[in-house]
Amino acid sequence: MRHTKIVRTLALILPLACSFVLPLAAQESQDTSVADAARHAREQKKASAKPATVITNDTLSPAPATSPATPPTPGAEVTTSTGQQPPAATSDASAKTAPATPEDAEEKKKQIDSLKQELARLQDEVDLAQRSLSLDQDAFYTKPDSSNDKDGKAKLDAAVAELKSKQDDLAQLKAKLADLGFVEEPKTPAAPPKP
Repeated sequence: MRHTKIVRTLALILPLACSFVLPLAAQESQDTSVADAARHAREQKKASAKPATVITNDTLSPAPATSPATPPTPGAEVTTSTGQQPPAATSDASAKTAPATPEDAEEKKKQIDSLKQELARLQDEVDLAQRSLSLDQDAFYTKPDSSNDKDGKAKLDAAVAELKSKQDDLAQLKAKLADLGFVEEPKTPAAPPKP
Protein backbone atom coordinates (compact mmCIF):
# COMPACT_ATOMS: atom_id res chain seq x y z
CA MET A 1 0.00 0.00 0.00
CA ARG A 2 2.76 2.35 0.88
CA HIS A 3 4.55 1.51 -2.33
CA THR A 4 1.51 2.46 -4.46
CA LYS A 5 1.17 5.81 -2.69
CA ILE A 6 4.79 6.66 -3.49
CA VAL A 7 4.35 5.65 -7.12
CA ARG A 8 1.15 7.68 -7.44
CA THR A 9 2.79 10.71 -5.81
CA LEU A 10 5.78 10.42 -8.13
CA ALA A 11 3.43 10.03 -11.10
CA LEU A 12 1.81 13.33 -10.18
CA ILE A 13 5.00 15.20 -9.25
CA LEU A 14 7.03 14.15 -12.28
CA PRO A 15 4.70 15.73 -14.92
CA LEU A 16 4.37 18.88 -12.82
CA ALA A 17 8.14 19.17 -12.51
CA CYS A 18 8.52 18.68 -16.27
CA SER A 19 5.91 21.35 -16.95
CA PHE A 20 7.99 23.84 -14.90
CA VAL A 21 11.38 22.84 -16.29
CA LEU A 22 10.48 22.93 -20.00
CA PRO A 23 9.29 26.62 -20.04
CA LEU A 24 12.42 27.63 -18.12
CA ALA A 25 14.60 25.95 -20.72
CA ALA A 26 12.65 27.63 -23.52
CA GLN A 27 12.93 31.00 -21.78
CA GLU A 28 16.70 30.59 -21.48
CA SER A 29 17.01 30.01 -25.23
CA GLN A 30 14.72 32.98 -25.81
CA ASP A 31 16.94 35.20 -23.63
CA THR A 32 19.96 34.31 -25.69
CA SER A 33 18.08 35.07 -28.89
CA VAL A 34 17.04 38.49 -27.50
CA ALA A 35 20.65 39.16 -26.52
CA ASP A 36 21.79 38.11 -29.98
CA ALA A 37 19.19 40.39 -31.54
CA ALA A 38 20.35 43.31 -29.38
CA ARG A 39 23.97 42.66 -30.32
CA HIS A 40 23.03 42.44 -33.98
CA ALA A 41 21.05 45.71 -33.78
CA ARG A 42 24.00 47.47 -32.12
CA GLU A 43 26.33 46.25 -34.86
CA GLN A 44 23.96 47.46 -37.55
CA LYS A 45 23.67 50.84 -35.88
CA LYS A 46 27.45 51.21 -35.77
CA ALA A 47 27.82 50.02 -39.35
CA SER A 48 25.15 52.34 -40.75
CA ALA A 49 26.39 55.63 -42.09
CA LYS A 50 25.56 58.87 -40.34
CA PRO A 51 22.32 60.37 -41.67
CA ALA A 52 22.74 63.22 -44.08
CA THR A 53 22.19 66.65 -42.60
CA VAL A 54 18.96 68.33 -43.63
CA ILE A 55 19.39 71.87 -44.83
CA THR A 56 16.50 74.17 -43.98
CA ASN A 57 15.97 77.92 -44.05
CA ASP A 58 16.78 78.01 -40.33
CA THR A 59 20.20 76.38 -40.79
CA LEU A 60 21.23 78.57 -43.72
CA SER A 61 22.79 81.94 -43.05
CA PRO A 62 21.08 84.82 -44.85
CA ALA A 63 22.53 86.08 -48.11
CA PRO A 64 24.70 89.20 -48.00
CA ALA A 65 22.93 92.50 -48.62
CA THR A 66 24.73 93.18 -51.90
CA SER A 67 25.76 90.39 -54.18
CA PRO A 68 26.98 90.41 -57.73
CA ALA A 69 24.05 88.21 -58.81
CA THR A 70 21.43 90.79 -57.86
CA PRO A 71 20.11 92.86 -60.74
CA PRO A 72 20.82 96.58 -60.62
CA THR A 73 18.07 98.79 -59.28
CA PRO A 74 16.46 101.35 -61.60
CA GLY A 75 18.40 104.60 -61.58
CA ALA A 76 21.59 102.91 -60.43
CA GLU A 77 24.66 103.54 -62.47
CA VAL A 78 25.98 100.75 -64.64
CA THR A 79 29.46 99.37 -64.12
CA THR A 80 32.16 100.25 -66.61
CA SER A 81 33.64 97.75 -69.01
CA THR A 82 36.55 97.12 -66.61
CA GLY A 83 34.10 95.92 -63.93
CA GLN A 84 34.57 98.92 -61.63
CA GLN A 85 31.76 101.18 -60.54
CA PRO A 86 32.01 104.94 -60.72
CA PRO A 87 32.96 106.59 -57.40
CA ALA A 88 29.50 108.18 -56.95
CA ALA A 89 27.75 104.81 -56.93
CA THR A 90 30.20 103.44 -54.37
CA SER A 91 29.62 106.34 -52.01
CA ASP A 92 25.83 105.94 -52.30
CA ALA A 93 26.05 102.28 -51.35
CA SER A 94 28.32 102.98 -48.39
CA ALA A 95 26.03 105.79 -47.22
CA LYS A 96 23.10 103.36 -47.03
CA THR A 97 24.98 100.66 -45.11
CA ALA A 98 27.21 102.68 -42.81
CA PRO A 99 26.02 105.59 -40.64
CA ALA A 100 27.49 108.98 -41.50
CA THR A 101 28.58 109.94 -37.99
CA PRO A 102 29.46 108.14 -34.77
CA GLU A 103 26.31 109.58 -33.19
CA ASP A 104 24.23 107.94 -35.92
CA ALA A 105 26.04 104.66 -35.33
CA GLU A 106 25.38 104.85 -31.61
CA GLU A 107 21.73 105.75 -32.19
CA LYS A 108 21.36 102.81 -34.56
CA LYS A 109 23.00 100.50 -32.00
CA LYS A 110 20.62 101.72 -29.27
CA GLN A 111 17.69 101.22 -31.59
CA ILE A 112 18.81 97.67 -32.44
CA ASP A 113 19.36 96.84 -28.75
CA SER A 114 15.89 98.09 -27.79
CA LEU A 115 14.34 96.14 -30.67
CA LYS A 116 16.25 93.01 -29.62
CA GLN A 117 14.88 93.35 -26.09
CA GLU A 118 11.37 93.84 -27.45
CA LEU A 119 11.90 90.82 -29.72
CA ALA A 120 12.95 88.64 -26.77
CA ARG A 121 9.94 89.77 -24.74
CA LEU A 122 7.55 89.16 -27.61
CA GLN A 123 9.13 85.76 -28.35
CA ASP A 124 8.55 84.76 -24.71
CA GLU A 125 4.91 85.88 -25.00
CA VAL A 126 4.46 83.85 -28.18
CA ASP A 127 5.99 80.75 -26.56
CA LEU A 128 3.76 81.15 -23.52
CA ALA A 129 0.68 81.63 -25.69
CA GLN A 130 1.53 78.51 -27.70
CA ARG A 131 1.92 76.40 -24.57
CA SER A 132 -1.27 77.81 -23.08
CA LEU A 133 -3.18 77.12 -26.29
CA SER A 134 -1.87 73.56 -26.35
CA LEU A 135 -3.05 72.98 -22.79
CA ASP A 136 -6.44 74.55 -23.52
CA GLN A 137 -6.85 72.38 -26.62
CA ASP A 138 -5.97 69.25 -24.66
CA ALA A 139 -8.47 70.17 -21.95
CA PHE A 140 -11.18 70.99 -24.48
CA TYR A 141 -10.83 67.97 -26.77
CA THR A 142 -10.56 65.43 -23.94
CA LYS A 143 -14.09 66.31 -22.80
CA PRO A 144 -16.62 63.79 -24.09
CA ASP A 145 -19.07 66.54 -25.06
CA SER A 146 -16.56 68.92 -26.61
CA SER A 147 -18.59 69.22 -29.81
CA ASN A 148 -21.48 70.73 -27.83
CA ASP A 149 -19.32 73.17 -25.82
CA LYS A 150 -19.79 76.46 -27.70
CA ASP A 151 -18.14 78.61 -24.99
CA GLY A 152 -15.05 76.42 -24.91
CA LYS A 153 -14.77 76.53 -28.71
CA ALA A 154 -15.11 80.32 -28.64
CA LYS A 155 -12.30 80.53 -26.04
CA LEU A 156 -10.07 78.33 -28.21
CA ASP A 157 -10.79 80.43 -31.29
CA ALA A 158 -9.94 83.61 -29.35
CA ALA A 159 -6.68 82.06 -28.10
CA VAL A 160 -5.76 81.03 -31.66
CA ALA A 161 -6.49 84.56 -32.94
CA GLU A 162 -4.41 86.08 -30.13
CA LEU A 163 -1.50 83.74 -30.89
CA LYS A 164 -1.70 84.58 -34.60
CA SER A 165 -1.66 88.31 -33.78
CA LYS A 166 1.41 87.91 -31.58
CA GLN A 167 3.16 85.88 -34.26
CA ASP A 168 2.41 88.60 -36.81
CA ASP A 169 3.80 91.25 -34.45
CA LEU A 170 6.91 89.12 -33.97
CA ALA A 171 7.38 88.81 -37.74
CA GLN A 172 7.02 92.59 -38.15
CA LEU A 173 9.57 93.19 -35.42
CA LYS A 174 12.02 90.79 -37.06
CA ALA A 175 11.53 92.58 -40.37
CA LYS A 176 12.18 95.92 -38.69
CA LEU A 177 15.42 94.54 -37.22
CA ALA A 178 16.44 93.20 -40.63
CA ASP A 179 15.83 96.64 -42.15
CA LEU A 180 18.25 98.11 -39.62
CA GLY A 181 20.89 95.63 -40.74
CA PHE A 182 20.72 93.21 -37.81
CA VAL A 183 21.16 89.58 -38.83
CA GLU A 184 19.86 87.02 -36.33
CA GLU A 185 22.23 84.13 -35.79
CA PRO A 186 20.71 80.80 -36.76
CA LYS A 187 19.94 78.56 -33.83
CA THR A 188 21.74 75.27 -33.92
CA PRO A 189 19.41 72.41 -33.09
CA ALA A 190 20.26 70.50 -29.94
CA ALA A 191 21.76 67.08 -30.53
CA PRO A 192 19.37 64.26 -29.64
CA PRO A 193 20.28 62.40 -26.47
CA LYS A 194 22.32 59.28 -27.00
CA PRO A 195 20.90 56.07 -25.57
